[in-house]
Amino acid sequence: MLLQRIANRGIRLGTLFERAAVRNGANVVILDHDLDIAPDLGRRATVAEIADLVDDFASRLWAAGVRPGRRVVVYKSNSFDITLLACAVARTGGVPVLLSPKLDGETVAELIRRTDEPFLVTDQEKLEQELPGEVFGLAHTVLLTKGGHPDGIGLAGLAGSPRIAPVTMPPEHPTLITHTSGTTGTPKLAVHTGRTLEARYRPQATVVRPLVPGRETIAMHVSFVHSRLITALAISLFRGFPILVLADSDPRHVGDLFARLRPGILEAHPNSFMEWEELAEDPRRPLANVKLFSSTFDAIHPRTVQTMLNASARRAPVFGQLYGQSEVGPAVVRSFSKRRGPDADGRCVGMPFPGFTDVRVVSRNGAPPSAENPGFIEVRSDGRIVTYLGEQERYDKQVNDGWWRMGDVGYRTRWGCVHLLDREVDVIEGFGSTLAAEDTLFARLADLAEVVIIPGPDGRPVPVVCTKDDRPLDRTAWRAAAAGLPPMADPVQWKLGELPATATTKIKRLELARRLAAAEDGGAGR
Repeated sequence: MLLQRIANRGIRLGTLFERAAVRNGANVVILDHDLDIAPDLGRRATVAEIADLVDDFASRLWAAGVRPGRRVVVYKSNSFDITLLACAVARTGGVPVLLSPKLDGETVAELIRRTDEPFLVTDQEKLEQELPGEVFGLAHTVLLTKGGHPDGIGLAGLAGSPRIAPVTMPPEHPTLITHTSGTTGTPKLAVHTGRTLEARYRPQATVVRPLVPGRETIAMHVSFVHSRLITALAISLFRGFPILVLADSDPRHVGDLFARLRPGILEAHPNSFMEWEELAEDPRRPLANVKLFSSTFDAIHPRTVQTMLNASARRAPVFGQLYGQSEVGPAVVRSFSKRRGPDADGRCVGMPFPGFTDVRVVSRNGAPPSAENPGFIEVRSDGRIVTYLGEQERYDKQVNDGWWRMGDVGYRTRWGCVHLLDREVDVIEGFGSTLAAEDTLFARLADLAEVVIIPGPDGRPVPVVCTKDDRPLDRTAWRAAAAGLPPMADPVQWKLGELPATATTKIKRLELARRLAAAEDGGAGR
């Protein structure tokens, strides 16, 4: 942790683009969509223009009454301006609270209640279609990025407000609040400080530099409300990488952009890379120039890793996998090359960052953790959040003498490699690792788009499968692929879009199990 602490002044979110503009002001940010707050800016802007836009909206927020320490919830239609508004809020000294556009209105109302009368930045569409009317009583002031409402203030009407000097808060002060995935219930609000975000940035920047020594275009498809995007942006901006920001992950759309812009780095969710497997067969070879594929959030299937690497024409492409959590940031890293075959162990998520993070595995039952008896994975990192807003007791339960319990089970090999086998809440006793079984099925069935093994109503493991283009599952091929795996019920086929997912495209397994049970009972599960 020492390397995370030396001269850690905090990430200084409010001046992120301004400081990058001093170094690389002519560098470009390319978007695949228009910004709601600045539709006239177009889809290609310099870093200096983006910095000015952040400055402009900080002045508008100040004119609306935002002051240092005030919380500002941002819940609006999906766009990169969610991230830019976070920077603008931080520039006023306020604390941005980023809520995914995918969250339902009732959940958002509850999270607004927890933030204690914040400013709410939203839009007419969210007010009319998602949010309950009670938000006007829960929020101090409602500000709109687009459209209008008689009880709200349009940010467009505050254009021309006097510019303000950036307010730099102490590094230990909250600088960003994000929410957890919500896979096990109502999301928790994770409080980051400038210092904890800087502690996350450092190991990632250290790893990227030797892998990508030169200047490359980076394409990002990362949730606009996730802390990972902040650190990925910081690395790219200060290295002078041209940045392509994607809101739409549709392979046809992405293939068109990649074929034209030829990115050298891809940063995306594991499920986005799974979607993009078909790009490997695109005759335009949109992935041919990629030097580094980067994925965090979850372990990724070996089939997807090899498909990406084999689609690159670079001399020695690398797939970098980061294992971590919203609460602690990246804790473990592993790299893959073309030399690793598709049968590589996908459960091996890598090693801690030397000098930055540490990992241990604690026994669940007194016996040493192993592949057959996985233990609780715990992480130590200065990138750990400082609390769950309004739920300090819940936060404290996950900390033990500085070690953070990840909610996952696994083990470490004699060489120290961390193996992730399952989420604690997803363990099916007697089955073994559901994630390992899913890896095997992916490797054996090229037609799979997704497979999730969950406990059925009777407790038996049930594989829920999705196929590419929703083709009927080949049952003969399935039986051959499942041979040698622990016994499972017959597969249940759903469409990929029917699976409940988080903001980072992670499947909500508990919710899926609930829907499956409801469907079998004749309820509205699908």
